[in-house]
Amino acid sequence: MSHPSRVDPTVMRMYRQEHLSRRQRMLRQHLRRIPMHLVLLFFASIFLFPLYYLFVLATHPSGEMLRIPPHLWFGTGLVQNLYELFGRIPFHLNIINSFGTTIGATLAALFFCTMGGFAFAKYEFKGKPFFFALVLAVMAIPPFLNMVPFFQIMATLGWINTWLPLIVPMAANPLGIFLMAQFLQTSIPDALMDAARIDGVSEIGMLRRIVFPLAKPAMAVLAIIIFVTTWNNFMGALVLMPSQRHTTIPVALSIFFDQAQGQQGALMVGSAIAVLPLLLVFVFFSRRIISGLTAGALHGEAA
Repeated sequence: MSHPSRVDPTVMRMYRQEHLSRRQRMLRQHLRRIPMHLVLLFFASIFLFPLYYLFVLATHPSGEMLRIPPHLWFGTGLVQNLYELFGRIPFHLNIINSFGTTIGATLAALFFCTMGGFAFAKYEFKGKPFFFALVLAVMAIPPFLNMVPFFQIMATLGWINTWLPLIVPMAANPLGIFLMAQFLQTSIPDALMDAARIDGVSEIGMLRRIVFPLAKPAMAVLAIIIFVTTWNNFMGALVLMPSQRHTTIPVALSIFFDQAQGQQGALMVGSAIAVLPLLLVFVFFSRRIISGLTAGALHGEAA
């Protein structure tokens, strides 16, 4: 009966030394990164503290807003502040209006801007350079310059105090069309489209089976941009949805700020409610934003 061969002690000693040296190198690398991580943590704390303090103040009564020293931990006045806020203004309707306009504008932008970007990226038609230059020119125009004629058009259509003025224009958002055109230019090979046409796939079927699935990274970035832009659209909601029951959260809080007398706690909890969806979108979709932008950059380098 043969005995199992033993490992050479010299080989074992060399393996242990190599393993130990590898661990020491990794430890030194981690130690070198500590100062950088401390600096990043310091600046992150500076930027995040105002948001943290906003949520802290939202849980304290109005009479303790200006207390010295200030509160640095959560209190017990959240329910009272919510009662004052929803009792003074129809804030529940404002929340519904904000979510309705934001979700509607995001869906409209994703659907129509993807189709518009696909047309500019993969089709040749008369006047294509002119129309694409027109899209770029519209991006350079400040939105408030066309507020008066846009208001007159919306009033003629009878869309004042409805969701439509904040939803319909996003269907032809120039930034969305430009973003999708640049992404689809390199992300969808022409050979793939030719193969689909040979297999009898229609242009609408190509959109459904090829364009929308492959454009998901750019669509995720566009969705977040439109969501944040529409949610924070103060001027558009102020002009086009002036009624307090039909307007969105930013305008409702502005009206409440003019009406509130000694109700800073209610104003703080309203501001916290306005900020919370944006924070959740960033927390849950930050990786999708980075991956979408990285994919666009890699496609551009490949081209």
